[in-house]
Amino acid sequence: MASVLDIEREIARLAPDDLAELRAWFAEFDAAAWDEQLERDVRAGKLDALAERALDDFRRGRCKEL
Repeated sequence: MASVLDIEREIARLAPDDLAELRAWFAEFDAAAWDEQLERDVRAGKLDALAERALDDFRRGRCKEL
């Protein structure tokens, strides 16, 4: 497997069109990884306290429409 430094060097050599294609691919890849982590955190209850706090603020009228 290539090291991060090897990958960085190869990326620096890409033609502009290939670099744009890599950026688009990586943006989708990174977003999917973030979504998966968020879903794991939700299932594990890591966001429950924040959600409850937001709902409490809403119930008490501490929110305004955006």
